[in-house]
Amino acid sequence: MTIRQVELGEAELSVLRALWDRGPSTVREVLAHLHDRGKHVAYTTVQTLLTRLETKRFAASDKSGLAFVYRARVTRDRVTKSRVGTLLTQLFDGEAAPLVLQLIRSEKFSPKEIEELQSLIEDLDTKS
Repeated sequence: MTIRQVELGEAELSVLRALWDRGPSTVREVLAHLHDRGKHVAYTTVQTLLTRLETKRFAASDKSGLAFVYRARVTRDRVTKSRVGTLLTQLFDGEAAPLVLQLIRSEKFSPKEIEELQSLIEDLDTKS
């Protein structure tokens, strides 16, 4: 099953981000992480979301201890690439340049990010 075949809802993505940020975690640890970020959900909701992520093969659990410990089975980069690919297809007919231009026009970037963008553009120029 590829990531494109199964998309994630916003709540599932929040829980998956907690696993990426924290590393392997119990339900209670994910719950605390979400609460720290202003997302107030119930313990049973987090438990359900982790079970869904496991069913969809985005997470795995170790059931050998007293509390299940969940870990991400996919990387943030892999999910990001899939979601950006879907966005490109849906809004920009698969073309990346219009998306990049839209982001540059409408978003604010830090000086470090601008420097990185300039470096990437220079790399594109030398490859052309």
